[in-house]
Amino acid sequence: MRTEEVKNLLQRYFDGESTDADERMLEAYFQSGEVAEEVAEYAEFFGGISELAHIADDPTIEEDVMDYILENEHREKTRYRSMWKVVTGIAASVIIVLGGFLFYQEQQKSFKDTFQDPDEAYAYATKTLEFVSGKYSKGLAQLSNFDMLHKASDPIKKGTEPVVEFYDELNKIEKH
Repeated sequence: MRTEEVKNLLQRYFDGESTDADERMLEAYFQSGEVAEEVAEYAEFFGGISELAHIADDPTIEEDVMDYILENEHREKTRYRSMWKVVTGIAASVIIVLGGFLFYQEQQKSFKDTFQDPDEAYAYATKTLEFVSGKYSKGLAQLSNFDMLHKASDPIKKGTEPVVEFYDELNKIEKH
């Protein structure tokens, strides 16, 4: 085959316009051993394609590829799982050690009185309780308005009593 023909076939091949016959001709040309220097760089490429074509005809290739994929997925999962175990173990250890240290440090502190003078402590406690009592009384004062709300709802209750009695009578009739 002439070099110009080979170049044309290569151009059609790389443009995606070649036929199966063109591809077989290129494969045969590059396997023949009589390859022009101008296109010698493509000899390995077509040799590899030819080798892959023979492997692809192997009926067990799908199973082999699937086994390889599953094996790699399993490896990835176990790697992440073991890494996760290590990281969580380290984090738990740090938390336990830090918690123990803080607990120990808290136990070492002695309780100190806020006031040295009991009269001063009594005065402060009285002031605090008066403040709380005032806030509590203010909250209870707001609840006195609740009685007014209850009185305001009495006319509504009286107006709906006949309707409620009617439904009660209907329920009694349905039960019998």
